[in-house]
Amino acid sequence: MKQITPHLYQISLGAVNAFLIDDDGLTLIDAGYPGYVDKIFDAIQKGGKDPSQIKNILITHAHPDHVGSLAAIAQRQSVEIIAHPEDAEMIEKGYALRKHLKPAPALFYKIMTGLFLNVDKGEVEACQVNQRVNDGDILPIAGGIEVIHTPGHSAGHIAFLFKKDRVLIAGDICGNVMGLGYSIVYEDYDLGMRSILKAASYDFDTAVFGHGKALMTQANNKLKAKFEKKVKS
Repeated sequence: MKQITPHLYQISLGAVNAFLIDDDGLTLIDAGYPGYVDKIFDAIQKGGKDPSQIKNILITHAHPDHVGSLAAIAQRQSVEIIAHPEDAEMIEKGYALRKHLKPAPALFYKIMTGLFLNVDKGEVEACQVNQRVNDGDILPIAGGIEVIHTPGHSAGHIAFLFKKDRVLIAGDICGNVMGLGYSIVYEDYDLGMRSILKAASYDFDTAVFGHGKALMTQANNKLKAKFEKKVKS
C-alpha cells in the first residue's frame, strides 16, 4: 500500500489498483478481481490500518476488476456500498460487462482486449448497493467527496473528487500504465473523451487511476493537454 496524498493510499493488485482513504474511518474505492479480498485486506494491514474499520466502499464502475470481490467483502463485514444507478443495477444482478464494449482506437488496445477481455464471462457475485449517487452529489465522507459522472468506459462510471487532498480518483476514464493513455475499452469512445475533459475541468493537483501510476502534480492540466484534441467538436 503506497501513500499518495496525506489521506489517500494506493493498493496495487497487479493489473488493477484499489484505493483507501483514511479520514474518520476507512473508505475503500473499488474492490479488485474476484478472489482478491485477502490481497486487499493484507495490504491494508501491512500498511498499518485495520480493514475491519472500512465503513464505505465507493465504486467507480461495475467491471469485474473493480467489483469482483465486492460481495465477498460485504459478507465479511457491514459496509455502505455506493455506486451510480446505471452500474448499481449491474452489481445487483451480478453481471459486470456490457456487450457493446469496443477497444480504444489503436492496434495495441485491440490486442489487449483480445487477451484480457471476455464479455461472455462478465459474471461476478451479486450484492446489494446501499446508496445510488449522481453527478454533483457530495458524499459526507472525509470532509466531502464530490461525485463526477464520467460515462464512456461504462455508462455508470463515476470519478471522485477528494477535495481535502485535491485529488481526482479517476477510475478508468483513462490510464497511466506506459504514460498517460486510453483505457483499453469503451462503451462509447467519444463520450469517454468528453468525460475526461469534464473531469479535468475540476480543481485538483493529483490524479490516480484504476490502472497505472498516479499523476502527482498539475494532473488536471496534463489530462487536458493529452486528450483535448481527441474530443470531436
